[in-house]
Amino acid sequence: MDVNNNGLTSQAVRYSFQPFVEARADQANEGQECRRAKSREARDVFELWLYVAGQAPKSLAALVNLNRICEQHLKGKYRLMVVDLLKHPQLAQGDQILALPTLVRHLPKPLRKFIGDLSDTERVLVGLTSE
Repeated sequence: MDVNNNGLTSQAVRYSFQPFVEARADQANEGQECRRAKSREARDVFELWLYVAGQAPKSLAALVNLNRICEQHLKGKYRLMVVDLLKHPQLAQGDQILALPTLVRHLPKPLRKFIGDLSDTERVLVGLTSE
């Protein structure tokens, strides 16, 4: 594996920026029954969407920091979607994204947003786990 100048392996970078258009389309097409089942299941799961600008340094830092936080503190209790707005700018409208990188906690409700590289672990954890 190659390591780039940000300390990430090329494999991690490729994985991190997979397009998630399909995820949005799947959400829009799910039936009511499926939504209710997901709602019950989601009470125990954090659904996180990280909006990034390609491989910009702050976007990569946010991804690395978020992966670390999730693996250390939310292991097995989160779903993470990474949305590259350079490839899919239309996806910014749904969550009203105005700055990058931005983390959006969709579940558990209420929705919360975090802007920046997510380097302040304590602040991110307090925001993610508070209701």
